[in-house]
Amino acid sequence: MNVRRTPGLALACALLLAGCGYIVTPEDEASAPPALQGSWTAVATKVEASAGALHVDITITNGTGAWSAMQATGGQPAVLTTSDGKTTSCATVFVGTGGTYLAPGFQVRGYTGGTKAAPVTQLLYVECAGAAPAAGSKLTVPYGFVTGEFNYYTPPTPTGAKLQVDLDKVAADLKYPIASPVTGLIEKSDAKIIAINKCTLSLTSVKRTADGLELAWQSDNPTDYPTYVHIGTPPVVGSDGVIYGFYESPHLADTPISPAQHSASWTTKVAVPKDATGLYILVSVESKQQKNFVSHAIDITDK
Repeated sequence: MNVRRTPGLALACALLLAGCGYIVTPEDEASAPPALQGSWTAVATKVEASAGALHVDITITNGTGAWSAMQATGGQPAVLTTSDGKTTSCATVFVGTGGTYLAPGFQVRGYTGGTKAAPVTQLLYVECAGAAPAAGSKLTVPYGFVTGEFNYYTPPTPTGAKLQVDLDKVAADLKYPIASPVTGLIEKSDAKIIAINKCTLSLTSVKRTADGLELAWQSDNPTDYPTYVHIGTPPVVGSDGVIYGFYESPHLADTPISPAQHSASWTTKVAVPKDATGLYILVSVESKQQKNFVSHAIDITDK
């Protein structure tokens, strides 16, 4: 059976905004997707025989040069090619970010899958029924990816590509979640992030709870008009290489209105294991215009 999870790259209908002076600014030319500098890459971290199949654990790295989400292409198997040119279709494929945009230079080995009501940690792997480990084997995984800012009104069309995984080169001691640092990418925990209509967004506290984290947010509105600053329910990623937090479009979660010349405060929660450390928040902030989201990585590694 072909088992995959397709991300929410095509999103649900917009919520109605009623009773507030929501200003929609013209689209900024800077919101156009940046030119790609590279692509997603993948390495095997374990190759083993498992219940009559070849099992390959995989880590993926965002080398596009931009914020990006990727997922194995639905309806297409991965392909195992041995040194003599023989091929095997691999129907079980869990490779992707689960819909979450990942910062450039970041790498992961899993994401939160399942359903919002019953989330599970989905590690990345491919299984090829009837195959066994053999020297000189390579794995090809078709996938689609999107980059840059996310605009609800003009959902991005995924670009098709293929991951090439050399099964002779099994990686060990990988560093998560940052494979190659990008200058100026990481926001400090006390940063004021520019949001829509000249508002700013701040992370005011991070609390460990019995089952994860409670993140407190504040939006400051300097204008004469009430404004919403949507950020969804931001996930986190840490030193174990797993994205924690079930993905949903950032415009769907409730956000309080920021009154004119005033602030609004609210909290979001994310389920995270107690032993998860080295965490970064991956937050999509409504910016520039209504339902346009710019991604930010906030450093909470000391929490």
